[in-house]
Amino acid sequence: MIPASLIIITGLPGTGKTTLATALAQRLDAHHCNTDMIRSDLGLRGQYDSDTKQQVYLALLESAKGGLQTGNIVVIDGTFYQAQLRSRFDQLARSQAVPIHWVELWAEPDLIQKRVSKTRTYSEADFEVYLKIKAAYEPILTPHLRLQSDNSNLQELIEAILAHLEAEKK
Repeated sequence: MIPASLIIITGLPGTGKTTLATALAQRLDAHHCNTDMIRSDLGLRGQYDSDTKQQVYLALLESAKGGLQTGNIVVIDGTFYQAQLRSRFDQLARSQAVPIHWVELWAEPDLIQKRVSKTRTYSEADFEVYLKIKAAYEPILTPHLRLQSDNSNLQELIEAILAHLEAEKK
């Protein structure tokens, strides 16, 4: 049994964050929130300026806080491509006295190009956006699990995360 915790699935567009986070949240009966869904709920689709990004991540932070305060496991997915976006969630975990687990997904660029060329329900990112975010991506400097979404099926990725969570409890 995984105690209340914050699990953040991060990575560049097209790496499979939302697919994995949705399946993981279902498996753990967790609260799931996502930057693209929040952006849509706020009526901010197509807006990616700095102020809008801050607004989306603040709403995401509030959703995560609400989930944690009810004792739930919270699974979040988003690019979290800058350290300052990540730091607020580290602070949230500390303030709620719950562990935080960062899971970084990656995939080969040719696969990402195929994935982002397809219409997705919430994400508007295309390959140009992928390249832009890749150029601005700041590495995660804290301990985290890094998984490749190219050659693994969804269940293997979930099992790798669950094993990581169990190991972190010890």
